[in-house]
Amino acid sequence: MTLPQHHEIVVIGAGIAGSSIASELLECGQTVCVIDSALHPASACSSHAYAIAHPHVGRGALRLLRLTRIAFLLAEARWGKTWNRHGIFQLNKKDKVFNRDDVANYLQSLDLNQGMAQVLDADEAIQACGVSQDGIWLSRGASLNLFEAANDALAPHPKLTCCWNTSVARLEKVNTGWQLIDPQDKPIMTAGKVIIAAALETKKLAASIDVRLPLRPVRGQLSIFSIDEHSSWVPKLPRTAISGDGYCLPANKLPDGSYQWIVGSSFDEGESDLEDWNASDDFNREQARGLLNYEHGELSQLQKLGSFVGVRCVAGDRLPIIGALTQRPGIFLATALGSRGALWSALAAKLITAQVLEDDFSLLARLGFAADLVAALAPARFFAGALAAAPALGAFASNSKPILPSAPKAR
Repeated sequence: MTLPQHHEIVVIGAGIAGSSIASELLECGQTVCVIDSALHPASACSSHAYAIAHPHVGRGALRLLRLTRIAFLLAEARWGKTWNRHGIFQLNKKDKVFNRDDVANYLQSLDLNQGMAQVLDADEAIQACGVSQDGIWLSRGASLNLFEAANDALAPHPKLTCCWNTSVARLEKVNTGWQLIDPQDKPIMTAGKVIIAAALETKKLAASIDVRLPLRPVRGQLSIFSIDEHSSWVPKLPRTAISGDGYCLPANKLPDGSYQWIVGSSFDEGESDLEDWNASDDFNREQARGLLNYEHGELSQLQKLGSFVGVRCVAGDRLPIIGALTQRPGIFLATALGSRGALWSALAAKLITAQVLEDDFSLLARLGFAADLVAALAPARFFAGALAAAPALGAFASNSKPILPSAPKAR
């Protein structure tokens, strides 16, 4: 009987998380095998070409704010080639009084200097961004083509093996570490260490080794609109990306004089349908009005050109699940990246590599990690009683601020 091939490090999943982790391990001189059920990297939500990345500056939990700042700096450094830095303007909440000094002091408390985040009133914002609203100018904010980034990370390398069109149904403990089993119950390979970066599939694989993870799908649809050059929307179109209730990228003028504008995204919790929904486009048209503060904009002038539908994986506490699965030695998780895949995958690459290689974490400390931040991401947080009661598992939320208000879902 021929024994299955053995790899010391196997990464399950070739999306933006798995590819980033594999790339980091390769940079550290490790030999890595990446396995994915698709025929190429970034076949699912990571095929997204319009992801945005910026430090979180909302009134969220302090750990989230600290983590996204670290993750942003790591992402900025990791994806220089595909990092499209155009700046992002984060709108002031319409129900919040805008006090310039208060906002500036708040940004300072987050260790965000003016090179990263600057307070702008509406008059200043119209000059800088073409948007007449109060908010925060994130000059280093960018967009990222996740598909290109993932493919670049998995470019041919002498120490990289990629197994495409290969599904892993379950894991099984063996003397050499872990065995990967296919849907026909046949062994695929064995591994000393397994990194599961397979989005929602992580839940099934974890369950195969008796670990329950509170993961849930969230469907999002971006709309690509075409706007005639004579439309009343044209003078309102932004020169930068805008983040608020939804987000949009800078408008792009096409050779025929019309404009292409990407706006999103709908937020449908518990949904995994990848079909295009007209109602999601209608929802995004309404989002567009709010982002530009153009209450009377004629929605019919936002003509549909295309769309992107992705299903994100989220956990119940809005944070990703990144780190060693301590009750199953040799297993590491990188999942629940939600709508911040560009950020969390860069952070996962550093954190999981340090854990896989059993480093002393001195590098992580220099990057700004502290023990409480590592613990905030660790899978173990779900097994310490906080989510032990089944009813608590119902309180799912995106790990970014939910875009959809408390109204019927867009469908």
